Amino acid sequence: MSSEELPAPEIKLTDAQWRERLTPMEFAVLREAGTERPFTGEYTDTTSEGIYECRACGTELFRSSEKFSSHCGWPSFFDPANSDAVILRTDSSLGMRRVEVLCRTCHSHLGHVFEGEGYPTPTDQRYCINSICLRLKPAQ
Repeated sequence: MSSEELPAPEIKLTDAQWRERLTPMEFAVLREAGTERPFTGEYTDTTSEGIYECRACGTELFRSSEKFSSHCGWPSFFDPANSDAVILRTDSSLGMRRVEVLCRTCHSHLGHVFEGEGYPTPTDQRYCINSICLRLKPAQ
């Protein structure tokens, strides 16, 4: 899907406004499609129960019940909490074809989704998400 075909974000801020809300590293990943170094994110190995929200806008994206250990260096989920919470679009950067995962509410970059890797999950998908894009709201 090309960027022209994306639905309009519910939250639309200027780069200056995003920079006020986010740290420089959060801005680099969420707004400029960067990637945090593997095995450095706070949620890579977290097994706490709760809801993972978009760090930029607070939208519920994933639940701990969909998180699994992929040993890839980033938090991995086999499905979004609500399939409408994310947008998937083709990413041809870095000389390869991947599928980028964006927050539907604010269009922030979250990571990429991969299929057919053989993980024992219900969807055979791995949503490889940067920790810095998430905020865990612990279960009550």
